[in-house]
Amino acid sequence: MSDQRCGWCLSTPKYIAYHDNEWGKPVFDDRTLFEFIVLESAQAGLSWITILNKREGYAAAFHNFDPTKVSQMTEKDIERLVQDTNIIRNKLKIKATITNAQAFLKIADEFGSFSTYYWQHTQGKPIVNNYHTLAEVPAVTDLATSISKDMKKRGFKFFGPTICYAYMQATGMVNDHLIGCISRTEIT
Repeated sequence: MSDQRCGWCLSTPKYIAYHDNEWGKPVFDDRTLFEFIVLESAQAGLSWITILNKREGYAAAFHNFDPTKVSQMTEKDIERLVQDTNIIRNKLKIKATITNAQAFLKIADEFGSFSTYYWQHTQGKPIVNNYHTLAEVPAVTDLATSISKDMKKRGFKFFGPTICYAYMQATGMVNDHLIGCISRTEIT
């Protein structure tokens, strides 16, 4: 068995733990899918480690990623969160989190769950890629562009094709663990 990991995760123990325990593992739970929408949207323009370091702050600020509670947040909540150093204090991203919770719930209502909607794009199965180097891994794909476009049409903000592809990787819709990575075989 290999003892190698994807090179992007080697800078900190937190990154390694995220890589080994979460990244690329299929997620079908709506609350976890919502958590990653919140986190990936917050990441826009920032490094993922910045978001991982603030993950607990996001959980506290956004009702442990309960989309129903987040969807009911008010302007007063937004003003409070703009002062919260435990999250990215970008007012547009904070507002987008609330908007995204509302859109998320509409999709869940329409399809029975957000997971059903999301995973229909791959018939419920992960896409397994066979990359040897980080340079081969794309930042965006046609499928990410298509999903992003549909989600934007349904009201999502801060969820363009690049963020969507990162979301697909994080939630295991796409297995981009490099060939030789210790986590690759666990999810193929």
